[in-house]
Amino acid sequence: MADSVADVMVDILEQSGVKRVYGIPGDSLNGFTDALRRAGTIAWQHVRHEEAAAFAAAAEAGLTGELAVCAGSCGPGNLHLINGLYDANRSRVPVLAIAAQIPASEIGSNYFQETHPQSLFEECSVYCEQISTPEQLPRVLEIAMRTAVERRGVAVIVVPGEIFLHKNVGRLPAAPIRAARTVSRPADADLAEAARLLDAGERITILAGAGTQGAHPQLIELARRLQAPIVHALRGKEFVEYDNPFDVGMTGLLGFASGYRAMEKCDTLLMLGTDFPYQQFIPEDATIIQLDIRGEQLGRRAPIDLGLVGSVADTIPALLPLLTVERSSEHLDDALAHYTKTREALDDLAVDDGRNPIHPQYLAKLVSDLSSDDAVYIPDVGSPVVWAARYLRMNGRRRLIGSFAHGTMANAISQAVGAQSAYPGRQVIALAGDGGAAMLLGELLTLRQNRLPVKIIVFNNSSLNFVELEMKAAGIVTFGTDLDNPSFADIARAVGMHAERVEQPGDLKRALEDAFAYDGPALVDVVTARQELSIPPAITAAQAKGFTLYALRTVMSGRGDELLDLAKTNLVRRLLD
Repeated sequence: MADSVADVMVDILEQSGVKRVYGIPGDSLNGFTDALRRAGTIAWQHVRHEEAAAFAAAAEAGLTGELAVCAGSCGPGNLHLINGLYDANRSRVPVLAIAAQIPASEIGSNYFQETHPQSLFEECSVYCEQISTPEQLPRVLEIAMRTAVERRGVAVIVVPGEIFLHKNVGRLPAAPIRAARTVSRPADADLAEAARLLDAGERITILAGAGTQGAHPQLIELARRLQAPIVHALRGKEFVEYDNPFDVGMTGLLGFASGYRAMEKCDTLLMLGTDFPYQQFIPEDATIIQLDIRGEQLGRRAPIDLGLVGSVADTIPALLPLLTVERSSEHLDDALAHYTKTREALDDLAVDDGRNPIHPQYLAKLVSDLSSDDAVYIPDVGSPVVWAARYLRMNGRRRLIGSFAHGTMANAISQAVGAQSAYPGRQVIALAGDGGAAMLLGELLTLRQNRLPVKIIVFNNSSLNFVELEMKAAGIVTFGTDLDNPSFADIARAVGMHAERVEQPGDLKRALEDAFAYDGPALVDVVTARQELSIPPAITAAQAKGFTLYALRTVMSGRGDELLDLAKTNLVRRLLD
């Protein structure tokens, strides 16, 4: 029988399938961590920074769909969780955060390490509650867990440290807390209206997002009936791109021309399970139908003609019998032809032309070609996300996760900790930027200590590369973006990892093969081209003006050599076109 309140907590977590808790010990957490030790049923997954603990929990929850848990001691300890929890909440993955608090009798006295976690975490959670009495804790813990799994977000419980140690007050047994299975689709009248609008369209394009997870056969059948090209948002890539004869690529700031064009040319846009944020890429004159499991998302990005609430998997089978029009494949054929041309142009950039620094496109394509069929890819925010979006090939078994909604640096290695912990036998690859890798560099020690065989590929261009692009697009001379990096391979070897630095393209394939074959954590530090810039699928007049201003200001500031490097990239060719 559980002796303490903390023992009850561990029992509730274990019954609901929780396998591990990510965190760093601290005195206000001692009652809880000691209960974990005595029970021996849930692992304490030690990290080197609480931010990484929250990222790791978010990755585990995102991959498994089950509740994941992180914990932080009072004050600075749980405050460090906040960025990772923001990411988890915006990615809509179920995470429970246990935020230890100073002694309850000292709250409000400006006590050592005093903060007010309930206020701090309110904005990045779907549930946040402070425990005041031992009797309150078991019930509030279960409410928090239930809220996290049903609303798919972060739940926080704030617990004064002495409450963990209080004698067990008893509780009624409850069923394990797992997400309930539901069927969700629009009402018949709304489905009929959707069918009427779709039958009236001549050039229909589908924009598919993360909400299409688990609905691949239904999506393909709908596209076939509508003769509609399928454009995907970034978070939809892993669920949409594979085995898809209607795929025409991605749109948005990280996308490419064919996806943008398929949307621009349509007269009816069907948005399925996406909260696509870039309204400038949504056609202004098209009829727009949006389907989302969350009604509050409807019409958030652009005015819509019809909003539908339901899951993609449940809604499409109900909609298909209502569609009556057989339409021409002209729009689809045109979009597919343009995609083929665009794909060839992208692939032409991902080759070994013998030049160094190495093209990041070539690196990303090699990673895709050499990694396993069920690899988990985790790119850092910035240019690694661009190359991942354009060159990693999905197949229905591979996964692609990242900080795609919150957009924070340093997510890749930390999320890889959670992914590898959840799937110890699966290949997990962190595509790290040099800025992101350096920001939470201590997590290399986490990989070694926990014997997690994560493979880290560092895109080392000695700069905050995507920030530089944003500056150039705004007409600003780049400033403050230089990174004076040591060899990341030397650092990794110093902490006991397999590591290699690659500067010549001819050495890259072998280095990646060696790292992927190594039985343990491995890092490949690849010196990549700094001026190999990515651009969105449509350049605005303001962006073109910005690049022109950037060029003039760069010359006037005495940095004309930078323009010579820029002229070698595909960016200038695109602007001239």
